[in-house]
Amino acid sequence: MPGRVAMPKQPPGERRKNFREVALGLTPELAVAEARRCLQCKNPPCVTGCPVQVPIKEFIGLIGQGDPAAALKRIREKNLLPAICGRVCPQEVQCEAKCVWAKKGEPIAIGALERFAADHGAADAAQPGRAVASEASPAPAASTARPSRARVAVVGSGPAGLTAAAELARHGYRVTVFESLHAAGGVLRYGIPEFRLPKSVLDAELDGLRRLGVEIECDVVVGQTVTLEDLWAEGFRAVFVGTGAGLPHFLGVAGENLNGVYSANEFLTRANLMRAYEFPETDTPIRTGRRVAVVGGGNVAMDSARTALRLGAEQVMIVYRRSREELPARREEVENAEEEGIEFRFLQAPTRILGDERGQVVGLEVQRMELGEPDASGRRRPVPVPGAEEVIPVDTVISAIGQGPNPLFIRYTPGLATTAGGQIAVDENGETSLRGVFAGGDIVTGAATVILAMGAGKEAAHQIHRRLEGQL
Repeated sequence: MPGRVAMPKQPPGERRKNFREVALGLTPELAVAEARRCLQCKNPPCVTGCPVQVPIKEFIGLIGQGDPAAALKRIREKNLLPAICGRVCPQEVQCEAKCVWAKKGEPIAIGALERFAADHGAADAAQPGRAVASEASPAPAASTARPSRARVAVVGSGPAGLTAAAELARHGYRVTVFESLHAAGGVLRYGIPEFRLPKSVLDAELDGLRRLGVEIECDVVVGQTVTLEDLWAEGFRAVFVGTGAGLPHFLGVAGENLNGVYSANEFLTRANLMRAYEFPETDTPIRTGRRVAVVGGGNVAMDSARTALRLGAEQVMIVYRRSREELPARREEVENAEEEGIEFRFLQAPTRILGDERGQVVGLEVQRMELGEPDASGRRRPVPVPGAEEVIPVDTVISAIGQGPNPLFIRYTPGLATTAGGQIAVDENGETSLRGVFAGGDIVTGAATVILAMGAGKEAAHQIHRRLEGQL
């Protein structure tokens, strides 16, 4: 059996100097070759690893037949954001992990094929003579039930909110998405760098939702500029809250108030909001020093480090308190970072940040660690090595150790129950302590992946439909 097809990428020496997309996508020839590796299992296990239940076997079979337009149509029966999922979902621990070939060799490149269908299927379907659904007609027809269905509000335009909005629109509801910032997308726009998810790809997916009838209102902070009571008064019958996990966690060490210290949330949001991806053509108010230390080992840490490199840093390092084997980031992102020259300092934990007389960062003190017994996460617990401290000369420190729930809606919505961790508490149907108000995604589970948030949004839409139909 031929081996897995590798997706072409920009050469490391070139891409570390620009914000263009790193992975270039499969050509039609490569996509067909990879699709034909699929065994077309009678009961495909890959689907069980997909939170939105994409019909993987079927769409891959259509690509193998040279018909990406039909493949896209099949995907969009379950997932209205395939161009995004194909780029940023951790397929290697979800659908690809369940692939039969994962046990015997290399799993089918499901994510790369989904991206191919999204990128090429629309263009194919637009050709004269094609009678296949495409991005221009992105979804199956809405429910045939009464055409003047109820209004539903969606708070937050991240992956959970957008998915909930799309599913509700397909049921025939009149959906309005409220976004606090000036453009929709949430973490997809402001948290993921251009070189992983181009804004043009996101905007094309948003246009597809608008064609479904979804309205998007930006610069609206529900809980402040508009209250829940206002929404009820305007005639909304249900509300979905998908405001995500946008509250950064900090290191809790001395020196975090120095100039040159960022949370990854602030760093990436400013880079995206101020269009740093057009640097140097567009000025952006981010000071990135010559030597940058990023603390953390997840995808956000990789994104921060690689963004700093593209903004002109001469040396960028990842400081992580465990070993390489425990890194939570996607393997692909770790490999990309290493190829681009990011330095990894494993088994080191920050103890304080040092500054000069002007209050500017000049160094990061770290403690060498060793691994002990596994902790609650299943990973071996890092234990300090006595007397093994070191100061790393840096002028920028970025903390990428996780995010907590966005507090705005919670803070300004009386009677909304929360968990001990500050997330919105929901019942088994995703409904909050306030009747008619549902929530899902990171605001309920804590920071997770795009596709898990999408799965939560899809399930919430189903439960909202049941509530409004009197079945709940």
